[in-house]
Amino acid sequence: MAHIRHNYEGGDAVLDAARDCVLAVGVRRTTLTDVARRAGVSRMTLYRRWPDVRTLVGDLMTREWIALAVNAIPPAAPDATTRARLVDGLVDGVAAFRAHPLFHKIVDVDPELLLPYLLDRRGASQDALLGLITGTLAEGHADGSVRRCGPDLQARSLLLVVQSFAMSLRTMTEPDDPGLTDAAFLQELRTLLERTLSP
Repeated sequence: MAHIRHNYEGGDAVLDAARDCVLAVGVRRTTLTDVARRAGVSRMTLYRRWPDVRTLVGDLMTREWIALAVNAIPPAAPDATTRARLVDGLVDGVAAFRAHPLFHKIVDVDPELLLPYLLDRRGASQDALLGLITGTLAEGHADGSVRRCGPDLQARSLLLVVQSFAMSLRTMTEPDDPGLTDAAFLQELRTLLERTLSP
């Protein structure tokens, strides 16, 4: 699984501590001192790797989102095409992302953290997801289950679609309308992906 590399031992413990702090008080109220105390390391240890909380939270988001994506895509199986695996993985990944407590906390308390990755530039997690999608598309091209297209264009287009469902779905749902629930939209996402990926 893709992961963040750290310059010292205990990097995962620091990210775990950062996650706990953010879930408790949000990003703006989290300090490196709080994280260091919770992780059991010195502040200088953190400052050598992360100059500020936003950089640390960026690495935390990368770790969490990549883990979701990797775990969402089913392993290869004789009775499943690559297209089916990819569609299942992308739909399940969107559902898992939307249910993730870190995503909920950031959207509710510090949504501006996500704007640069939607409007200005790709983040490390988006690049990692593109690599994962591109590799799976290549398998689908090879077994004939996925429509052939330039792999970079196809992967980026898929990421744009699933990213919009993951980030903006709650602006379109209606809790009192059974036809406009999360589940209904995820089924529609499945249909969109199936149709665009079918040869």
